[in-house]
Amino acid sequence: MATKTKTKTKTKTSVEDKLRALYELQEIDTKLDNIRLVRGELPLEIEDLKSNIEAYNFKLNRLKEELNDIKNSVVENKNSIVLAKAAIEKYEKQLKNIKNNREYSSLTKEIEFQNLEIELSEKNKSKNETSISLKKDIIKSCKEDISEKEEELKIKEDQLSEIVKDTEKEEKVLLNDSNKASKLIDDRLLSSYKKIRSKVANGLAVVSVERDACGGCFSQIPPQRQLDIQTHKRIIACEHCGRIMIDANIFKG
Repeated sequence: MATKTKTKTKTKTSVEDKLRALYELQEIDTKLDNIRLVRGELPLEIEDLKSNIEAYNFKLNRLKEELNDIKNSVVENKNSIVLAKAAIEKYEKQLKNIKNNREYSSLTKEIEFQNLEIELSEKNKSKNETSISLKKDIIKSCKEDISEKEEELKIKEDQLSEIVKDTEKEEKVLLNDSNKASKLIDDRLLSSYKKIRSKVANGLAVVSVERDACGGCFSQIPPQRQLDIQTHKRIIACEHCGRIMIDANIFKG
């Protein structure tokens, strides 16, 4: 009989210790949340800016490749014109020594073809030169966008660095305390605690009973359930929000 009483007392103390550890962990994590809240959206904004800059740089490299391809096309156009003019010059010299109408007809057709080739190459060259001008404007605009984003990134990184510098010592202490408190809680309960924290807006997974209501969602708690919470014999979650509820007087006495 004495053995059973001893076991019962040990169980009660164990659950109470878990509840105390959970509440202390919640207090520590809430302080960490408040520190991170000061940083606001800066970390996310910084990540977005980095992603934007990466995308702009990818676009810029693609534009440069396209510009290089167009420049190569202009060179090809110029070479085609030079070759066509050289061919015309050669055919015109041959015209002076023609022996029959068939040769004359063949050479004049070749000259006509080369003139058409020059006309087409000149047209393409003009078109490509216009494209080069437009592409350079786009590249310039892209570079300006990158520069603007990089300046904005530096400002935000400096702001975040300043905030982190002001709070890093306190955060380090709290993280250490959080790890210590976590070790006092079994893995299953700790996992539930983290899961609840991830789902609720204010990060409060452990709340005390206040004015006969859950300190998280403020739903009324039946008297018998309040008594169960006050005994500290088992972990009790709110039926409405799922938060772990504890007696407000758990640290008294």
